[in-house]
Amino acid sequence: MSGHSKWSTIKRAKGVADAKRSQIFTKLAKAITIAARQGPNPDSNFKLRLAIEKAREVSMPKDNIERAIKRGAGNEEGGAKLEELTYEGYGPGGVAFLINTLTDSRNRTGANIRHLLERYGGHLAENGSVAWMFSLKGLLQITLPIKNLESLEMALIEAGASDIKEADGHLLILCEPDNFETLKKIVTDSNLTPAYAAIEPVASTSTTVESADMVNKLNQLREALDNDDDINDFYDAAA
Repeated sequence: MSGHSKWSTIKRAKGVADAKRSQIFTKLAKAITIAARQGPNPDSNFKLRLAIEKAREVSMPKDNIERAIKRGAGNEEGGAKLEELTYEGYGPGGVAFLINTLTDSRNRTGANIRHLLERYGGHLAENGSVAWMFSLKGLLQITLPIKNLESLEMALIEAGASDIKEADGHLLILCEPDNFETLKKIVTDSNLTPAYAAIEPVASTSTTVESADMVNKLNQLREALDNDDDINDFYDAAA
């Protein structure tokens, strides 16, 4: 997977390779289970609705989704108790990382994350040292070209978009979480399907990594974090 800078690349490719499909389904099932603890109805549980949408984007079977919801709601036994933990650290070039995990062993997960960060020239940081850089934002990415682009942009701005820009063949839209559903509806009502849509932490400041060697290590770290079964998602502050 290429970078996690939402203003430069789409975080997850639409086509899921068979070799990674099972791993991705496992991560998505964990996320759905955790979200369902706040209620099994996606109409009233926004976190669950987003988790289900992500699962459907990669064609996760309906039965898998329903089992994960039942498990989270306490209607089905299965597996060890999952715990949500967030780790903070720095990667190559001093890039800040916020790492969200769903794990049944905090000792194992903490050790793995420390090892991966150090392996690629980074280090684990104390709680609060990185989190302050990130705040929840709504993110939408739409593939260009778009008909009536100017009209769409005006409608999005009027509905609360705080930033709109074009990059890497996409229209990138940033908004406050409360405006996310409204902006997403404007997009879908325009017969457009977002290539990416989520509410997640976005860094308020960014670090530019210019060295080719550091960029390579940064991407290797991202790939390694993405391949760790305990890591549900991660965000970095690379420019």
